[in-house]
Amino acid sequence: MRQLLRLFAFAFIVLLTACTTAPTKDIKVDAEADPKASFSGFKTYAWLASAQIVFDPEGQWEPRNVDIDAEVQSMINSELQKRGIAKVNTNPDMLVAYAAGVDMTTLGLKENPETGEKLLENIPGAALVVALIDADTGYVIWIAEAVGDVQQQADEATVRARIDYAIKEMFRLLPKN
Repeated sequence: MRQLLRLFAFAFIVLLTACTTAPTKDIKVDAEADPKASFSGFKTYAWLASAQIVFDPEGQWEPRNVDIDAEVQSMINSELQKRGIAKVNTNPDMLVAYAAGVDMTTLGLKENPETGEKLLENIPGAALVVALIDADTGYVIWIAEAVGDVQQQADEATVRARIDYAIKEMFRLLPKN
């Protein structure tokens, strides 16, 4: 019975790992924080402005029925609320801003799996930047970026999973002091 449980646990972990890393393995996240900022003092936030992400009339990277702006804002709201930071309409402690973009003409090296040779190919890239700004001073106290390959013709679930992963990883780098 113990061996069966171990086998089940191992299979579950392998399956879970495969599900969570496959669509996000290309996403790289980094962040910088103002060392002088006391993040424990920030209890409220408001959105600085909404950013239009990218106009994609061809539907090359954004599924037509996914509002990326709304998804990003919702996920950022969720991460801030998990930290006990409440959204307000007036007198916030900090302001939140984000921007995202896609470059469909990015070139990069890809390895040919058969020969091991590296070839220059078109690898469309995407980036998301999130900034937290001290509302009193106007200074950026934390900024994070996520960059990755564009998943052309991705379905809704893949797009949402990639955004969710990127934002969660970004906010893991937000100091807790």
